[in-house]
Amino acid sequence: MTAIAPDHVENSLMERRYEDQIEPVNRLLDETRALRPETSVSFVDPMHNIEEARIISLFSNIGIANETGFIDAGSQEASTRMLGMQWQLGLRPEYILPWNVHPWHTPGEANGKFTPPQITSGLKPLLRLLKVVPRASVLIAHGTEAHRLSEQLVKTQNPLLWRRGFKTYKVKSLDGRAFAGSPERQQAHLEEIYAAYADAMARTGLAPAK
Repeated sequence: MTAIAPDHVENSLMERRYEDQIEPVNRLLDETRALRPETSVSFVDPMHNIEEARIISLFSNIGIANETGFIDAGSQEASTRMLGMQWQLGLRPEYILPWNVHPWHTPGEANGKFTPPQITSGLKPLLRLLKVVPRASVLIAHGTEAHRLSEQLVKTQNPLLWRRGFKTYKVKSLDGRAFAGSPERQQAHLEEIYAAYADAMARTGLAPAK
């Protein structure tokens, strides 16, 4: 059996980014990038599904954009924590949808700590996202920047939010300082994140793993 090289896998995923189950979100990201032509954006992996997604995972995307071209939780360690949480809870990828606080990246540069205007600039793209993900009624904000954008979202009092009974959760980032402390503190942060996703699943009618 011949192994498939990682770059072939990435190319295949990128070619699939306009499949029916995710096309509206990635077309929205194309439009978002066009507002700032000098930047790049990260797309949403086609394993996600706009018709099934109930939970938005909002990441404080500090750092360099993933080379794959898709939104992720941060470092390899952060992605591993996210995948481990999904596996333990039985949360399938089609039920969640990842999004970045600040959709734009300057190619070849890391995003530093976001200024208030940079965080606010992510509000309109987030609202547009919610319009094309019809069943999403929960947002889980990872990290300080995501917390601030989630607060701004709630303050809009957009009718879409109350029609869906929308709820937001604030949890630690899956990366960075949140996981630089003692093993006990790291475990406490993980348990907090797991609890938020478990509650979100119950709220949206998703059964946890047995």
